[in-house]
Amino acid sequence: MVSALKCSLALAVIISLACSAHAIKCYQCESLTMPKCGLKFESDESLLIDCARIGPPRYLQNFFPLRNATGCMKKSLESVVGHPQIVRSCYFGDVSNIQSGCQSDPSLPFVKQLGCDVCTKDECNGSATLAPIAGAILLFFGVARLLA
Repeated sequence: MVSALKCSLALAVIISLACSAHAIKCYQCESLTMPKCGLKFESDESLLIDCARIGPPRYLQNFFPLRNATGCMKKSLESVVGHPQIVRSCYFGDVSNIQSGCQSDPSLPFVKQLGCDVCTKDECNGSATLAPIAGAILLFFGVARLLA
């Protein structure tokens, strides 16, 4: 009887650890009230959030009833002409089709969305991606090698 209780307790601990291991951690902030969240992002541990602890925004809850974050995102918004705002948070939705998960809040019709970047690794919404730059460098060296 005691060994069965120990086994079930150990199983519960393992399951809870496995569930928390799959949770993604993203930066959550916005540059309007927190300047270090802007284009020149300054990482800070206090801005990290475990996405398993929050649900999707209210306006996305009808689309994503499972409430599991699938990645991190960085949105560029413009509410006042000429003053872009950066919002970093957890992403809810299909990462291969970001139109639904990146949609704007319909209760804020005066806010224009300039862009939305989605990534799937821990803390990946903390800075600009280097993939396009790295791709351009590789392409440059590939063309240079062909011409040489």
